[in-house]
Amino acid sequence: MPGLFVTFEGVEGSGKSSRYRYLIEALHNTGCETVFTREPGGPDVSERIRKILLNPDLDVPPLSELMLYFASRAANVFRVIRPALEEGRVVLCDRFSESTFAYQGWGRGLPLEAMRAANDLATGGLVPDLTVLMDLDPEEGFRRMNLAGRKLDRIEMEALSFHKRVRAGYLELAEQDSKRFLVVDGLLNEEEQDSLILNEVLKRLAERVIDI
Repeated sequence: MPGLFVTFEGVEGSGKSSRYRYLIEALHNTGCETVFTREPGGPDVSERIRKILLNPDLDVPPLSELMLYFASRAANVFRVIRPALEEGRVVLCDRFSESTFAYQGWGRGLPLEAMRAANDLATGGLVPDLTVLMDLDPEEGFRRMNLAGRKLDRIEMEALSFHKRVRAGYLELAEQDSKRFLVVDGLLNEEEQDSLILNEVLKRLAERVIDI
């Protein structure tokens, strides 16, 4: 069976982690082999870059931040994502290219067209088969994180206005590529969210089998 590449996106506190954990378990119960990775992160070199990017004690200029994300992604695609897809596995990734466009593009105001060209170089043109966008007002996301006692990383510590721009960027990206995106209302109960996501993934897997 051909591989399927599924990415999870959303603002801070939107519930991505809980949703992909459920999906991994649900797919495992159906007999699907899954590989999980994250961005920034994945292979060792990318995990080391992650520590730089999220360190609240470091002052990372926006352009340096952008290039570090691309460096991390290039290694993740080469070492983890493409090999797993070629083996016919379902690859789940916590954040991918859309995070860069939303956070560094809409959030930081860096030029989107130049970013897209650099991203294509880093990924070799790899595009997810499905992008799950957990949509939530950033204020609600931070309320949830505060209740959970979460310690904020360097990106999470940005002003609320930054995170609102990020959300607007995500929604615009979803509108531009509506066939690839599944936008899930972050205010729905968890069972509804999980059902929507699992059904969409199973549908896309079935379509790929039919196409063989």
